[in-house]
Order: sequence, then structure tokens, then C-alpha cells
Amino acid sequence: MYKNITSFQNPLIKQIVLLQEKSRERRKTQLFVIEGLREISLAIKGGYLLKTVLFCSEIVSEEEIYILKETGDNETEFIEISSEVYEKLAYRSSTEGVLAIAYSKTLELADLQLATKNPLILVAEAPEKPGNIGALLRTADAAKVDAVIIANPKTDMFNPNIIRNSVGCLFTNRIATGSTSEIISFLKESKINIYCAALQASVNYDTLDFKKPTAIVVGTEATGLSEEWLQNSTQNIIIPMQGEIDSMNVSVAAGILIFEAKRQRGF
Repeated sequence: MYKNITSFQNPLIKQIVLLQEKSRERRKTQLFVIEGLREISLAIKGGYLLKTVLFCSEIVSEEEIYILKETGDNETEFIEISSEVYEKLAYRSSTEGVLAIAYSKTLELADLQLATKNPLILVAEAPEKPGNIGALLRTADAAKVDAVIIANPKTDMFNPNIIRNSVGCLFTNRIATGSTSEIISFLKESKINIYCAALQASVNYDTLDFKKPTAIVVGTEATGLSEEWLQNSTQNIIIPMQGEIDSMNVSVAAGILIFEAKRQRGF
């Protein structure tokens, strides 16, 4: 038999709401919330430890919960919750009846381990919207880049909107965060070419050789990249556009650049 929670006033339910809504609470407790079977399964596969799994037996099957128990950590507590409580906690309407409280990781640049001497890395400076970060992570997963580095992040990476918009790709990528200065130093020390998406002093992206160690760096749609990146760029690159505007969604631009690098590398 599982412990059962039916009250909105239960302290654990109140804590989950805080973890969903407050980055300060996530930082203080080093915990965050994951919603959905796929996302939870990817977190386990990505080496994240689950503290608690909460499930609604009216929605999720016993077999699916059994699989989570078998693939997860023995210390994870499983708790059944009522459909009313689940509906209060769940963000998605087409939901799967399961949430988890997981232990976060530091994601420090010093801990980033590259698996190859010829990496392809995506760097995004100061992305503000969780939706854009999630889309960048999906693109990075699709291309199987060697790492994603977020410079000067405006939100913590365990924001539920990032997890949701990345459809769990937060857990499938090697991710690190740091300041622009720290990341530039890391790339230079690792002898990785820095290709900045920028309008100034740029060449068309498809004229360069991305087969060597490469970092593709993108900025925000509103302000682009900071001067520090432009001063340290190996070469600025541009995606030629034929319409009236001179910029596009950051995740779309990143996808074009990354997949050109992948094409050159023979996928």
C-alpha cells in the first residue's frame, strides 16, 4: 500500500507548489518538479535522483509506476494522490498522472566533461524566455551536440517551463552555465573556435568550416550578443535573409547553424 494524499493543505503539496512557482525555493532546497512519464524517465536516464514520485492511479497504470520503481533509485518514495490534488499540481491538460520531486545538479562550467576532442557546442547568451531555452535544448538534442552552455542565465535551468518546453531535453543534453567571461576562457583554453551569430563583420554561415572544434554562439533576438563575444569571436556568421526583417527566432537560427555544422561533419 502507498501513502495517500487527498488534501491541498498537505505540507508536501504546498512545497511542490512553491517549487513550481519560486526559483528561490528551488535554489534553497536544491529540488525541482518534473511532470510526465517521458520527462521523468529521461531524468532517470540522465542520472538525476528522484526524491518523491506522486501519482494518480485514476490516470497512470500500475505497470507504468512499476517500471519507474524498477528504473529509479531504491530510496525514492512513491505516494498516491487524488485526482483533485493532481489537477491542482499539473500544468498540462493532456497529462499522464505522475509528477516527481528531483534533486537538481549544479551545472557548473567547471564540471563539464566533453566526450570528444572535436566537439560541437551550442552557446546561448542570456536567453530570457523559458520557451526559447526549451526550444534550444530540443534542437541541441535533435542534433546531438556535445554540450549546451548558457551564458549569464536569466532564470534557473530547473524552471518547470524549461522542462516542459524542452520535452525533457534538459536531461538529455550535457549542460553548463557560467558568465560570458568564464565561457570564453573555457572555449579558448580548449582551443574551440568561436562562431558568433551577429550582423557586424559577418560572413555567410555556410562558407565556413565547422568540422574542427566549434562553438556556435547565439544571443537574444532583441539585443543580440554582447560586445565581449564579438571581440573574442573567431568569425562572426550570418544567415542571409530575403524578407524585411534582419533577425529570426533564436532557436530557429541555432537549428540552421547547428545542422549546417552537422551536415559538414557527415552527421
